Amino acid sequence: METFFISHGSPTLSIDKSLPARHFLQSWNDKVFPQNPKSILVISAHWDTEEPSVNVISGNHDTIHDFYGFPKPMYQLKYPAPGAPELAKRVKELLIGSGFKHVKEDRARGLDHGAWVPLMLMYPKADIPVCQLSVQSGKDGTYHYKMGKALAPLREEGVLIMGSGSATHNLRALNPRSTITPSSTITPWALEFDTWLTETLLNGRHEDVNHYEEKAPHAKMAHPWPEHFFPLHVALGAAGEKAKAELIHNSWERGALSYSSYRFTTQ
Repeated sequence: METFFISHGSPTLSIDKSLPARHFLQSWNDKVFPQNPKSILVISAHWDTEEPSVNVISGNHDTIHDFYGFPKPMYQLKYPAPGAPELAKRVKELLIGSGFKHVKEDRARGLDHGAWVPLMLMYPKADIPVCQLSVQSGKDGTYHYKMGKALAPLREEGVLIMGSGSATHNLRALNPRSTITPSSTITPWALEFDTWLTETLLNGRHEDVNHYEEKAPHAKMAHPWPEHFFPLHVALGAAGEKAKAELIHNSWERGALSYSSYRFTTQ
């Protein structure tokens, strides 16, 4: 089973039909990943905890509308995917077995928009069980890469491992007057970071990605806070040290928000 990193961008992806990334995600089953996974593990940037946490949901998930000031129809969207309690327990087992001493269980938390917005487009029937795993923004890329390595056995168990974040994520640097961004008007620092990321992944330089703060151009501008980048490290680690990366989508919004998304295939 391949692993993936999806840039989920703005929450408006849920309703804005003009965004290329929306059409990319809607083509998921036909063009990207025709398999039907047994269950889905989402590592979302929008669940940030001190220690790894999994949501253990026995029924259907609640939909968390964790964004503010957006059009009213967005708050009416629901994605009642079934929970995956057995997967949650398996995730906890694998992490503890790999040296992550404390893994918490959350029995009430639904799906945040880092999970349900892309999944709503990828699997609109909401019939595949989903489990969420949190990130720890107080840690680093290597920590999250090791988290992914611990979860690698899930690939052989029919689980789709998906990191959901953003290739670039500096909300203060976005151009509010621009939505879809042509290549000629992408903010230079964002383009340089995004280009570095793709080239580094395609050349298999995992350690450079793990230490992106020192290796990448404009790392602090691209990610003033790291929570939107760490899901990539988990997905990459889960694919293995010799994983082959593929850029499966690239588009831009508001001048500096990259939707670059990647597939990681184990060699």
